[in-house]
Amino acid sequence: MDTPGTARILELLGASKFPTELIDELKLYSEYLPKAQELRFTQEQRYLHFLWDALDKLPMSLVVNFAIPFRRIIAQRLFKSCGKNFIAEENVRFNFGQNLEVGNDVFLNRGVYLDAKGGIVLGNFVALAEGVEIYTHTHSESEHSERSYGKVVVTDFAKIYAHATVLPGVTVGEQAIVAAKSLVSEDVAPNMVVAGIPAKVIRARTTNGRKREELDHIWLYDAAFQK
Repeated sequence: MDTPGTARILELLGASKFPTELIDELKLYSEYLPKAQELRFTQEQRYLHFLWDALDKLPMSLVVNFAIPFRRIIAQRLFKSCGKNFIAEENVRFNFGQNLEVGNDVFLNRGVYLDAKGGIVLGNFVALAEGVEIYTHTHSESEHSERSYGKVVVTDFAKIYAHATVLPGVTVGEQAIVAAKSLVSEDVAPNMVVAGIPAKVIRARTTNGRKREELDHIWLYDAAFQK
């Protein structure tokens, strides 16, 4: 992942004749954040992150049978860890890929935002639906430059539905479900369904006696990209 290699990949993606001098000098937005002093980007991480975002500005992002495997290749090299069968749709954004830990068969739908400053762990067979946002940092009310961080953990077989928001330090328990547009500020117990602002337990998840793999967390028709 050097400058000529990145330029060649951009050309293959359809971004022809992207100036190599810009690639050589590029900085990511995340590199201007305070956490970047700790989570420094290597050149390879910088270029991989750039290619992840660049894809969504190009028509090739709409070629799903290319775009999903391409994002998977990047994730396996950029993330702190990434298991098998990772699926990310369009416009998934994160600031520090090197602070993301992703298990097997994880699904990120369109428009997911992962603020990974404090660390995010997504367990096996986790799904984040459209527009889900996870935050791992906050600011002092009296001094904006004073920040605190808290890792978010979404445990195996949990699902977070569309446009829900998870705040710093939260753990979503195994097989739990977060309802659409909920605001999760406290831990979610395993097998519970939470909803609302702030999110509260409304009932146990309906499993009909099934658990883990028996829940059939198959994300796309005919298990596409999970075989």
